[in-house]
Amino acid sequence: MIKLKKNKYQYINRELSWLQFNARVLQEASDKTVPLIERLRFLGIFSNNLDEFFKVRYATIKRIDEAGKAGVNQLGGIKASDLLEQITQTVIKYQASSLKILGSIRKALAKEDIHIIKEDELTDSQQLFIKDYFIQKISPALVIIILNENTALPNLKDNAAYLGINMCLKSKSNQYALIEISKRMDRFIVLPMENNRNYIIMLDDLLRYCLDDIFNIFDYSSITAHMIKITRDAELDLESDLSKSFMEKISNSVKERQEGAPVRFVYDQTIDDKTLAFFMSKMGVEQTDSVIPGGRYHNRRDYMNFPSLGRKDLLYNKITPLLIRGLSLKSSIFQAIAKKDYLQYTPYHTFSYTVKFLREAALDPKVKTIKITIYRLARISHVASSLINAAKNGKKVTVIIEIQARFDEQANIDYAEQMQREGVNLIFGVQGLKVHSKVCVIERIEKEKIKRYGFVSTGNFNESTAKIYTDYTLFTSNSKILKDLNKMFDFFQVNYKVSRYKHIITSPHYTKNTFYKLIDNEIANKRAGKPAYIKLKMNSISSYKMINKLYEASTAGVKIDMVIRGVCSLVTGVKGMSENIEVVSIIDKFLEHTRLYIFCNNNMPKVYISSADWMTRNIDHRVEVSCPIYDQDIKQELIDSFDICWKDNIKARILNKTQDNKYRRNKKESIRAQYATYNYLKNKLNN
Repeated sequence: MIKLKKNKYQYINRELSWLQFNARVLQEASDKTVPLIERLRFLGIFSNNLDEFFKVRYATIKRIDEAGKAGVNQLGGIKASDLLEQITQTVIKYQASSLKILGSIRKALAKEDIHIIKEDELTDSQQLFIKDYFIQKISPALVIIILNENTALPNLKDNAAYLGINMCLKSKSNQYALIEISKRMDRFIVLPMENNRNYIIMLDDLLRYCLDDIFNIFDYSSITAHMIKITRDAELDLESDLSKSFMEKISNSVKERQEGAPVRFVYDQTIDDKTLAFFMSKMGVEQTDSVIPGGRYHNRRDYMNFPSLGRKDLLYNKITPLLIRGLSLKSSIFQAIAKKDYLQYTPYHTFSYTVKFLREAALDPKVKTIKITIYRLARISHVASSLINAAKNGKKVTVIIEIQARFDEQANIDYAEQMQREGVNLIFGVQGLKVHSKVCVIERIEKEKIKRYGFVSTGNFNESTAKIYTDYTLFTSNSKILKDLNKMFDFFQVNYKVSRYKHIITSPHYTKNTFYKLIDNEIANKRAGKPAYIKLKMNSISSYKMINKLYEASTAGVKIDMVIRGVCSLVTGVKGMSENIEVVSIIDKFLEHTRLYIFCNNNMPKVYISSADWMTRNIDHRVEVSCPIYDQDIKQELIDSFDICWKDNIKARILNKTQDNKYRRNKKESIRAQYATYNYLKNKLNN
């Protein structure tokens, strides 16, 4: 093993790298080649990402700081207090940029006869419409909190936006109030068309227009309304009460999340100092919280649901999900898989094959058992209904459901309770570990013997996200792989019993060491003058141990190509450390979610699909599965899919130590990976 010299460019802090990822999302919002309404939606994704970042990552760093721990080692050489300040300043810069982008998009929408208007721009007929709309749909559901100097502030909802009201009463005193911008109400109210023009008013501005109707019992000379928003620490603190079930503890913690300590306060920068000070004091906002001046509107995540108004020309062209050659949705999926493996690559392929597999298992009298891991389900899940259907048909159904899937805890609890009522055997993960693997094994009686079928995926079994997340799913009847997967389900039943696996790679026990050996093999081959390379595609890489191993391979001369969507703590291009490593990030129409690991192995490639990123949590604190690909056609398809992504020069950004998110460009040939991938799979289907 090579001893690396300490280098100031050795790692990029995880949080700062994540902010650079979100900057790439913001680039899509500013890109004039992206359809106009899609640009607005990217702005919403940027805002939603930022909300979750503050709830989790910023909150964690704040806890480290308040505990008196500098956190230098775990934060990549930065003190927690310094990192909090650096994050705040970076976010302020990006927030200002996002406001400029929003302004430019609104101007461009106006040129398309889509006008987002404020309360002082309403025509007479629009005013009548607004008044009626307010009376019929808004007023009955409004939540208004009247505040005084001596009254305690009721608990405000995490990430809900509020209009902070200041009434200057004729008695010379001030009356403050809050109006909640409810998530249950449409944020964008489409007004009747006038002169073939579309008009939209935001709920915030509708409320501003109706302030006199809302506060008519107060005798005031003037009234102002400014948006404010609070974000709370979303980490779950589980009770130690042994009398309560694990599910009950999670449920209670989810409710308590709404009372978490504030970590971010965003306000309309036009608010006066006195009103701002009043609300900050009432909300308990402290100096260690991130206080960010914003624009007139917050919760811009709502732009993800901006109405399309029938303007298909301002949206991405929809693709028709492809079928998989040789795998029919109209005949037995088991009969097809018994002959060979098949690869589903959503959203390019339809997710229906996953549902078809489970529905067939639910109905087939020869199927006796179904075992599956679940991390996140769709709001209306055909996967869950298929498993319930199977239990009703007398199958022994075992579901390992992870009820600590962040922000989906309550949804998973609800599904768990429903499945439990229908006779499904539930296992609530593993103590101290999150179950993040995505696998299924069924046992079928064939010729009086047990025959196993199953699938392994890089993504969740979720019909909704399968339309926008890129993920691989391998359908197989390979007895060697399925024997290993079945052993893993034994581990869920008896946690202290750790099996040895001959084929799959599992966290937390084997991932690090197995990938170390694969990397060492490339190093040895390179030194022996044999072909050697590593190709990696994942969401994030932040494990310093895995990064150091890649640095070691780079120093030995192994060429390493990486496609990383999000966090990348690895630094490329440093002489004597990483000069043989290149990294790109692709942000486009679909969210790149696949994990794919390719090792040259002297031109006999070893290829794995995986549920695991190379982050400490995935390697050491979660149950993950990396699955080898043995079918030669599928192996080549995966290698081809990586190469297509690697050649992208339209949506690929170069990740380097300057973190400037520079686009990779090639004037000779333009390749947009997601479109090229669809065409590649379409050609395979038709040829």
